[in-house]
Amino acid sequence: MAQRKLGRTADQRKALIRNQVTNLIWYGRIETTEARAKEVRRAAERLITLAINECDNTVEATKQTHNDKGQLTTLTVVNDAPSRLAARRVMLSYLYELKDVRKKDEDKADFKERTQGIKYPVVEKLLREYGPKFKKRNQDKKCAGGYTRIYKLGPRRGDAAEVCLIEII
Repeated sequence: MAQRKLGRTADQRKALIRNQVTNLIWYGRIETTEARAKEVRRAAERLITLAINECDNTVEATKQTHNDKGQLTTLTVVNDAPSRLAARRVMLSYLYELKDVRKKDEDKADFKERTQGIKYPVVEKLLREYGPKFKKRNQDKKCAGGYTRIYKLGPRRGDAAEVCLIEII
């Protein structure tokens, strides 16, 4: 497939798009040039579609372990199905890893409790937040795609490049 070159070498271009897609998913909106926004839209919509297809594919499993006293305990856990695990790995290979930050009014214990089981917050946001949200929207409207929106903000001062705001709807 053809893509815009964006005035950069291939490795720089791929890193730029990966960075902007990661930030778009994490923050919900970014400001960039029009050509970059159109490339970011392509990559982001593919990842969101992958999250929609795999957001509900989980398997319930039971584990038997010995506790500190040597007693056999049975735990029921929810694991990823093989297809969801493959999708998670595709997302992990494309997106950069961002660390979750502590909110202003949140103390250290609450932050630890909130982020306890989350190793990769960007991928979890895709699978837990955007996947179910857009899956419901697609079923209600009987359509697919169109998960991002681009607003043109006008020319940038200095080089007159068309600046856009791209956001996840």
